[in-house]
Amino acid sequence: MTPAELFGEGINLMLSGMGFVIVFLLILIWAISLISKLINHFFPEPVKQPKTSQNSPALSAAPVSDLERLRPVIVAAIAHHRRSQGLN
Repeated sequence: MTPAELFGEGINLMLSGMGFVIVFLLILIWAISLISKLINHFFPEPVKQPKTSQNSPALSAAPVSDLERLRPVIVAAIAHHRRSQGLN
């Protein structure tokens, strides 16, 4: 074989190998998406319903942010630190 024929065979082998890999990956992506659709169809995630009581007025009020709930804790921690360090 001449070097040109060897080079041509190498290019042919490279392209056919890359083609097989691309086809395999496309089939794999298709199979994964199909399995995902089947799982979501037969096993859907349950919808979480918020538990609200009709008798509780606290639940009907606007939710308190995390900062508002933590503010007294932060103030108490700063006061404790100042007392332990002898600061005013």
